[in-house]
Amino acid sequence: MKKDPRKFGAVVLVAALIAGVYGFSQISSKTAAVSNKPKPHYTAPKEAPKPGFNWVTHVVDGDTIDVDMNGKTERIRLIGIDTPETVDPRKPVQCFGKEASDETKKMLSGKQIRLESDPTQDDRDKYGRLLRYVFLQDGTNYNQWLIDQGYAHEYTYHIPYKYQAEFKAAERAARDSNLGLWSPKTCGGITK
Repeated sequence: MKKDPRKFGAVVLVAALIAGVYGFSQISSKTAAVSNKPKPHYTAPKEAPKPGFNWVTHVVDGDTIDVDMNGKTERIRLIGIDTPETVDPRKPVQCFGKEASDETKKMLSGKQIRLESDPTQDDRDKYGRLLRYVFLQDGTNYNQWLIDQGYAHEYTYHIPYKYQAEFKAAERAARDSNLGLWSPKTCGGITK
């Protein structure tokens, strides 16, 4: 039986078209995937912040943020608090973690904040993050505010810190009022 070269050519042409369409769709889907990468929650504007303040450029989770400090991004871990985990690869998302993270994004993303170190604590933690208190422009101690609202536990790492008494009192008040993670409708205080 003799092969018809025109039929063979048509089969090769159809196969090439199918391969081309499939290849193009793979490239398009990869391009789409690249363009859908998560972006920082906020990019600091080019203008300088008010004296003594820094721009929050990214919120990692409820108790960890990235801040622009003179053109350099520094990761900040808030002193004296612990919010339920949302991004630790060793742990599942903990009860009320998403709410705490979302609240920090809402309150701090793209905002100017004042940072305060604590001479009773190390400058950095074992992960290289700066340890700081965060103050809003109106003077609110954001670390304490998170505890007040039931988004965070008071957390003492090794030794007492400057605002420990206030933070412990804030936790007692939030717990007594069943706020946030203390509510029996959420975690009842158990976030693990």
